[in-house]
Amino acid sequence: MIKIATAECFTHGRIGMEIHAFSRGYFNDYVIDLDPEVYRLSLVASLFIPTLTGVRSILGFEPLKPEETIDDIKVYDQEKDNLMAVKMAEAVRSKTGADIGIGTTAGIGKGAIAVLTNDLKVVASSGMYADLRSSDVHQIMKREDYGVKKALLLLENVLKGEIKADKSEILYF
Repeated sequence: MIKIATAECFTHGRIGMEIHAFSRGYFNDYVIDLDPEVYRLSLVASLFIPTLTGVRSILGFEPLKPEETIDDIKVYDQEKDNLMAVKMAEAVRSKTGADIGIGTTAGIGKGAIAVLTNDLKVVASSGMYADLRSSDVHQIMKREDYGVKKALLLLENVLKGEIKADKSEILYF
């Protein structure tokens, strides 16, 4: 059994929902391209944590200083999103004892998705630019959808052993 935990911001907990659906044999919006008999997954926790207060109180670390906040919601640029996604994945993995931690966050840019194991740190963007400070809800929701798809694809590749790296290295996709 492979235990997974997520700490999500811009993906609104949807990655965790998809992993749980896969693990229970019912499929939601996305098809995870894994054999459920071979890849037995268990969702330990799926957290939606958009605020600085949530990061501090639930994940237990001091978040990076954001470019700005919107009602305590953290807004980072792309570089800080990448770093923060890794920190969120590390924290949720450590707190839950999961084998894999997934962290997501997005403010200004394409967002960041981090998938971490004992041996691997992978960071990718959704591939879709949006700015949380704007009123373009369509673009923000499109970035969310792309982020969920990218996270599930990264998870598949990590589980299949198709991504390899040095333990100290962070791979960016």
